[in-house]
Amino acid sequence: MEALKAVSSEPIHLRSVLEQLLKDFGTPDIKTVTSLGSYAMTAVTAVTAQNTTGVKSIIPISPDEISNQIEFSAKDIRPDAIKIGMLHSKEVILAVIRSLKKLKLKKLVFDPVMVAKGGTKLINKTAIIFIKKKLMKNTLLITPNIPEAEILTKIKIDTTQDMIKAGKILISLGAKNVLIKGGHLKSKKMNDILVNKKMIKVFNSKKHNSKNTHGTGCTLSSSIATYLSCGKDLIKSCELGIKYVNEAIKSKLNLGKGNGPINHLNSITINKKFN
Repeated sequence: MEALKAVSSEPIHLRSVLEQLLKDFGTPDIKTVTSLGSYAMTAVTAVTAQNTTGVKSIIPISPDEISNQIEFSAKDIRPDAIKIGMLHSKEVILAVIRSLKKLKLKKLVFDPVMVAKGGTKLINKTAIIFIKKKLMKNTLLITPNIPEAEILTKIKIDTTQDMIKAGKILISLGAKNVLIKGGHLKSKKMNDILVNKKMIKVFNSKKHNSKNTHGTGCTLSSSIATYLSCGKDLIKSCELGIKYVNEAIKSKLNLGKGNGPINHLNSITINKKFN
């Protein structure tokens, strides 16, 4: 789990965010939070051996130790928001829910990481059931991509209307707000869709043709959590998060032999010289 401290416009006035994530190649969550002027702390749920071409191995962390990380970090630095990433088992999900209830925070963003960029499955079927039954209803926002939304809803998603249908299904299962990411659709433009019981909001943006999109899901959910921690409302946080990810993709880093990373530092301007 990762804690962030987002710096507001007031000098020396800090906001903090707590994040739960898979500790993965390049740690996009930490880079995102830092580049947006925030401070990140991590509670690790699993350690992976991976690179841009795929995942070689996954070593899970015990549920008790994950809870210890969450609660001990939060005891020292009180978070204002939480980002949750890969939770690989029923036991881990229940442990995280228990720890989060002790914190009594409402700004919880859940990125349901299930499949790696290279296709490796990261969680088991029982964990998926507990995500749907236990975890979704305890979060403010869930941010699945299309393959993840298909797993959670058991429907095929080929169009924007399918994305809206999937969002409504997830709301019926207990989710409060659902942001379905449209990067997997074969279209010339990018549509990300925010759904809740009262509205459907479509975020339109230009799609950038690039194979270097490693970590985009983690980056988006972390940026939304950071903006929420700074006091932005949900719609504005989603809008700014999507813009941040698009700019990071557009900068076109060319690293690695597979799906390379995006440029998380695109938002930073260095105006001080170091001798």
